[in-house]
Amino acid sequence: MDDILSEQAMKIILFAGDARVNCKNALVATEKNDFETATEEMKVAKKNITEAHKIQTRAIQSEMGEEAKQQEHSLLFAHAQDTLMTIYSEINMANHLIKIAKQLNDRLTLLEKN
Repeated sequence: MDDILSEQAMKIILFAGDARVNCKNALVATEKNDFETATEEMKVAKKNITEAHKIQTRAIQSEMGEEAKQQEHSLLFAHAQDTLMTIYSEINMANHLIKIAKQLNDRLTLLEKN
């Protein structure tokens, strides 16, 4: 496998992995009703997953370019793409869970005041 493709795959995995950590941190903060921290962690998660996606997009575009040579199948790059999509789904789900938790917390706070 091409060294450049290996490097791109590893960068995708690293950025996506960092996004997963941010996502987990956001959910832990949500469990503590710390929605400010949760929001900040999700912003960083989005930044990391976006960077991973940009690397993937550049790799695919370079493969489609006119001067591109025929690439052999890369299990590492396939793993990187799988990791990226899995964590992207986790981020989407976490965003919804945090939103629901915040709404529930706001409603309970309102009930306690009445």
